Amino acid sequence: MQNFAVYINPEFSDKKSIYNLLEKLRNDSDINFFSIESIPDLPKELFKPLPKPANSKHIDCILVFGGDGTILKAKDLALLTGAPILGINLGYLGFLSESVLPEIASSIENLKQGKYRLLHRMLIECHLKREGKIIYEALALNDAVIHKAESPGLIHIRIKASGRYVFDTRCDGVIAATPTGSTAYSLAAGGPILAPEMKAIVLAPLNPHILAIRPMVFPATERLAMKVYGLSQPAMLQIDGQNSQTIQEGDEVFVTASERSVSFIKLSNRTFYQILRRKLNLGK
Repeated sequence: MQNFAVYINPEFSDKKSIYNLLEKLRNDSDINFFSIESIPDLPKELFKPLPKPANSKHIDCILVFGGDGTILKAKDLALLTGAPILGINLGYLGFLSESVLPEIASSIENLKQGKYRLLHRMLIECHLKREGKIIYEALALNDAVIHKAESPGLIHIRIKASGRYVFDTRCDGVIAATPTGSTAYSLAAGGPILAPEMKAIVLAPLNPHILAIRPMVFPATERLAMKVYGLSQPAMLQIDGQNSQTIQEGDEVFVTASERSVSFIKLSNRTFYQILRRKLNLGK
């Protein structure tokens, strides 16, 4: 690998330390860095502009400096270029990250020597239908969340799987999560942890009124439909905790497994279960 796109959390206060480190790496190795955002203090002498249209012929890897939220924002660039992501954790948890700032030089050296493997993480396609028309669509790496927003009471959601009725629930909302997202908001809502290689969708209701309503796991072949009723005010559909869309009475959200995926660089021999124990204190 020789050509690296760089995505830095814009809220990180010490970007200069990253720039200095990247400059040293560039001077010591035959590598190129490409900028993907117009950051005011971005040193133009260090970064080349990202080619348009960008693809895997131009970019070998995307270096993402930040936490899991930053990696989720870099998902669109990974889809655009087809390049894998290497997360360098600057945040608190960094569950999706594979490296840390002090190890970035050795990480890039391993990439140059081909000492890595790729982990392909599934995406879900989300469609919002209103009065028979698709008005919004998006891809999610973590989750698609329906939540009641400013509505003071519970909302009513009817769940179907590939046209077959599953259940009705009065709740604060519903999370549809990928295996990657199963360790995020879905986990906090009582959902199960899925291994990242799995092909499945977790459906986790938020604060359901009936205790018998529990999170469920559906095969990736199912097409989940969630129809929303009982709104005193508009609800919201949120993708990966970032992009939001208003939901009105009678709107329906469809979630399916996407044929596309995002690739992540795996450098270490640490297993998924070791990461769970270390990052989430599993079993402690």
